[in-house]
Amino acid sequence: MQFKPKALLFDLNGTMIDDMEFHNKAWFTILNDHLGGDISYAEVKKQMYGKNDELLKRVFGDDYFTQQQMDEISMKKEKIYQQDYQPHLHLIAGLDDVLKRANSLGILMAIGSAAIPFNINFVLDGLNIRHYFKTIVSADDVEKSKPNPETFLKGAKNLGIAPKDCLVLEDAPKGVEAALNAGMECVVLSTAHSAKDFEQYPNVLKIVSDYNDPIFGELIR
Repeated sequence: MQFKPKALLFDLNGTMIDDMEFHNKAWFTILNDHLGGDISYAEVKKQMYGKNDELLKRVFGDDYFTQQQMDEISMKKEKIYQQDYQPHLHLIAGLDDVLKRANSLGILMAIGSAAIPFNINFVLDGLNIRHYFKTIVSADDVEKSKPNPETFLKGAKNLGIAPKDCLVLEDAPKGVEAALNAGMECVVLSTAHSAKDFEQYPNVLKIVSDYNDPIFGELIR
């Protein structure tokens, strides 16, 4: 493979850790048991992209909650998620080696996630991997979340790397679309979606089950 990235931009949930079912369960509990919604488990999964505020607005409408209420709901949901996922917190197979190899080769790395800092800190500090990442772009750092390219473009800018020289690691169609809109190639982790969900995106180099896939040896060199 000729493409040799100068930077790796990682989504977090579902991409570095396989935790999307725990997010889905937490949202299902919040939306139905706490907020009196009537939304199926499958529909909750469809709505799980972008910022927490955006999800609440999609489900209940733009003016249903105040910002303070949405902040409180968001924190309550994340506390449920963290409590349930904590015993299972670990990197997706092979990622530890990828991080070490990229770091030793001088390939810069960043987090580009729609998660709030509370959740990003939970993962980076819980796994002691914060030192690998030169910059973190969270939900609080952007005006528009994925599929808008702002998250990844800001990450590339903070690293001082041109978008065309960045490789995005993602698990969700909206994230892959954001990478495409940013002019970036992408490798997809198949933790939460099937291959057919990514067929329309020409920037997908490969869909992999984990970081032991041979493509990482081809790209990170």
